[in-house]
Amino acid sequence: MSGTTPILLWLRRELRLSDHPALAEACRAGRPVIPVFLRDDLVDGLGAAPKFRLGLGLEAFARALEGQGSRLILRSGPVLETLRALLGETGACAVWWTRAYDPDSLARDTEVKAALKQDGIEARSFGGHLMFEPWSVETKTGGMYRVYTPFWRAVKDRDVDAPLPAPGRIPAPDTWPATEALEDWRLSAAMNRGAQVVRARVQLGERAAQGRLGHFIAHLVQDYDTNRDRPAVDGTSALSENLALGEISAHQCWHAGLRAREEGKAGAETFLKELVWREFAYHLMFHTPDLVARNWRREWDAFPWNEEEDRPEVLAWKQGRTGLRFVDAAMREMHVTGRMHNRGRMIVASYLTKHLLTHWRIGLRFFEQHLIDWDPASNAMGWQWSAGSGPDATPYFRVFNPETQLQKFDPDRTYARRWIAEGQARPGEDACAFFRAVPRRWGLAADMAYPAEPVVSAEEGRKRALSAYERRDF
Repeated sequence: MSGTTPILLWLRRELRLSDHPALAEACRAGRPVIPVFLRDDLVDGLGAAPKFRLGLGLEAFARALEGQGSRLILRSGPVLETLRALLGETGACAVWWTRAYDPDSLARDTEVKAALKQDGIEARSFGGHLMFEPWSVETKTGGMYRVYTPFWRAVKDRDVDAPLPAPGRIPAPDTWPATEALEDWRLSAAMNRGAQVVRARVQLGERAAQGRLGHFIAHLVQDYDTNRDRPAVDGTSALSENLALGEISAHQCWHAGLRAREEGKAGAETFLKELVWREFAYHLMFHTPDLVARNWRREWDAFPWNEEEDRPEVLAWKQGRTGLRFVDAAMREMHVTGRMHNRGRMIVASYLTKHLLTHWRIGLRFFEQHLIDWDPASNAMGWQWSAGSGPDATPYFRVFNPETQLQKFDPDRTYARRWIAEGQARPGEDACAFFRAVPRRWGLAADMAYPAEPVVSAEEGRKRALSAYERRDF
């Protein structure tokens, strides 16, 4: 292998220059580096909001690469076939990438690595998406962890690699291969008119992500323990959007949290625990890949959940028109911003799976379409946790009451008013934006009356859920 043959850096969800192990190692090798993003079936299969956000992220990262004298090469097609074509065009003898852990990506990457090695190509995968590789955390008997608290205890004192600096220079090839045009991919098309609404609320790229982290550590982490549950308060890091596309790394967040804890900031350890919850979700997905599609606890296959998406109460849930303000405000926040406060996620998931007795997969798929911070492990883990069918799940008989939860966490209804326009003489911009974001076929307007009664009340839903739970035969 010549010291001048290029390295193809196959990018997936690591759209940053700093703390990027594969990029850093490629630059240290002194060989030309050709950053490549491939639009394959997995990209085409993304939901509307994640695909839209990916397009924005690729555009921002291409600009960042250009600032380093590099470029982002875009190609479409089956990965192996497309990589082989690029290897032939560029004379590259190496393909490097950052590991992904969802079942579909693992199957694809395993096949690609084996085939490239058979071709005599140097195929290397690197860490970078997680702090702890899923196979590196084991119980004392050598198995996987199934409960979060022991997992936290196992990793909380481990050394986490210090973040790497951005390369000072990315070696470029003498000749660049041809690239497709990002706009021709139309990654925002499925968002329809919602794209413009959500775009105004995106915090895009590595610089914005670092700014978010810095602001959180300087101003918010002190009160994170309490404020993270209050949806009307700017009390969280909001970094899930950037972590999902690797615009910031978990390592960078972890070390910032460690410094805050050393400085005595009260909420820092809770922030670290939330980062480890994300690691736990990936640990579970890696060891039990069915987490993303099937009940983790197989006995729940027998539970009589509704699996019909067209029922009126399910449509009301999707539209933020259930008549329960916490549920509706949270769903509307997602339609407008592409994100949802974590307390809201718990409430809407509990309401769908327990009050409405509807299968968690319906909610999971709806979130897959609407979240710009969609993450395969966290989304599946969150839904199964809420439904009671997952690992370390909330007990099925724990049914969140949306009315008492609203009173506890939004007592003055600031959050509800921010997102629900109906009944307000002068609703705010966020509340009105909801009606510009949702499909026209829903026929919703701000001057409509808010539902006089819930589709299923908090008390009725709780009784239904507990009755179904008591009648189960497992």
